[in-house]
Formats: sequence, structure tokens, C-alpha cells
Amino acid sequence: MNASDVDGGVVGTLPGGTVDAVVIGGGAAGLNGALMLARSRRSVVVIDSGAPRNAPAEGVHGLLGLDGVPPAELLARGRAEVRRYGGRVVTGEVTTAAPAERSAEGDLRFTVTLAGGGTLRARRLLVATGLRDVLPDVPGLARHWGHGVVHCPYCHGWEVRDEPLGVLATGPASLHHALLFRQLTDDLVYFTHTTELDEETRARFAARGIRVVDTPVAAVESGAKGITGLRLSDGQTVPRRVLAVASGMWARTEGLDGLRLPREDLPGGAGRRFVSGTAGVTGVPGVWVAGNAADPTAQVGASAAAGALAGAHINADLATADTEAALADAVR
Repeated sequence: MNASDVDGGVVGTLPGGTVDAVVIGGGAAGLNGALMLARSRRSVVVIDSGAPRNAPAEGVHGLLGLDGVPPAELLARGRAEVRRYGGRVVTGEVTTAAPAERSAEGDLRFTVTLAGGGTLRARRLLVATGLRDVLPDVPGLARHWGHGVVHCPYCHGWEVRDEPLGVLATGPASLHHALLFRQLTDDLVYFTHTTELDEETRARFAARGIRVVDTPVAAVESGAKGITGLRLSDGQTVPRRVLAVASGMWARTEGLDGLRLPREDLPGGAGRRFVSGTAGVTGVPGVWVAGNAADPTAQVGASAAAGALAGAHINADLATADTEAALADAVR
């Protein structure tokens, strides 16, 4: 199968035979995992759909030494670093990932099929597919995602400091959201929308100077420079410049059902993640998970670190398998 190179549109051919690892997802977690494997002289292929979660954002923040770097630039650097050590990064979408079989030597063999029919054989898999943000169905909201509509006080908070800010409640996570964003502005309005707010929480908000609006939100209104306010169901408009929303966070699972990776729902109906243990190990032998697919709240730095740790553990697992195979050959 021909696959398009992510950076330059150069057409290349997927490797034949069996590679040491296939990384599904080319964000911070997947690329850092691939980097660790490639630097360990492992054959590694990263399959990336080219749709990172943070694409709408102007910059990546809270990442030491790279604060403010545009997301696309960070990924381009990462792809170049993986390739520098012999790793491959190709554009593609996984349609199926078959459960592992055993080779003649007893090692694992996964088959990954891409849209268009190409296949890869791999000894190990790293799932770093990230997640999909699901926003409230409020007219006018989605168009401002990543700019006037934000979700993370650590990713975007400094950039919206001192603005007239609203928190649109979506569930229990919004209560914590309000307290964190109150640190960044004195002008904060909490819109309960379709949620309930108990008296104790109202008292806490009042103590912090957080105004509460109980009338449901009908739409987000905009002007030439972005959000101008939230129109309520009674026709009134509350002026706001920025809206904080706790999105639903759902791990990207397309094409991975065949692996039967354990998943669990997040508290309060906030989404779903893959279940993983130390260094991203899962209940499926030979498969690791890293990044937002396993830890929905992880920022770019934490996701990259998780990918690096998973990559190191995959290499160690392969080293053990290589030693066992060599020992078996020696005693034949």
C-alpha cells in the first residue's frame, strides 16, 4: 500500500515483514513513544490520521522550554526527530487491529489494517489515539472552540486572564472549573444551564464573587472579534468574552474493537478512556496505551512523558522476548 508522508506529501511504501512496533496515533504521546523505540534501534511505524485534538489552539502552553509553540510546529519537529533515528511516520487511518497470534518462536504478532487495504505486522502495539471532545449542543458554541471557548485553565488560562468569563456547566467537573478559572479573572459568571446547583456550592461561589445564572442558555452570540455574550432562554443576554466548558472526553477507538482493550466510563458521564496500568500496560498482552486515550486530563507534556515511558517498557519487553528466542535457538 502507498501511504502519504505526514510532513511533505511524499509517497512511500509501508514496510513488509514484521516490525517491532506500530504506534497508532501521532500526537505527543505516540511520537515520543516512537522516538524512544527508534533510539533503541527498534523498527517502528507511526500511523497518524492528521487530526490532533489541539489543532484549533494557537499554542501549546505549560510545556517547559517550548511554551507557546504552535501545535503543528511541535508535531512537525517530533516527526522529524522520529525519522532521524529510522522510524517511519505515515498518514493513515486504522480500520482493524487484529488480536495477536503467536509466531513459530512463540512471540506475539499483530496485524493492523489501514483504510485502503494496506497492512502491517507488528510484535507490539502502542495505542496513542487521543480523544474526541464532545461539546454541549448550544448554537454558536462549537465555532469558537479553541479560541473563545476553552476547556483547560492551564492550557489557555493565562491568555484569557481578566476577561469577562463564563463557565457553562455540563456536569460535576464544571464546579471545579469555576474555582480554577476564578483564579484568572474577577468577572466570572457560572451558567447552570441544564444542571442543578446545591445551596452549599452557591454559598461557596458567592464567597468567591462568582455570579450564578440559572436560566438555560439558548445560544452563544458573536461579533467581529469573537464571543460577545450568552443569550438566555428568556431573551436576555449576559455579556461575556470567553466561555469555559468542560467537554465530554471520549477516547478514540475507531478500528480497535478487535483488540478488546478494557475501557471505563469517566465519573459523571464525562466520557470514556482506555484502562491502563504502570507505563501504559493494558490487560491485553503486547498492547500499551499512552496519552489522552488513557488519561483524558493530561496536557501535552504529561502525554509525551507517558508515551516515552510506554516506549521504554515496550523496548524492555522486546529485549526479553529477543533473549528468550536466542536462548531457545542456542539449546536446539
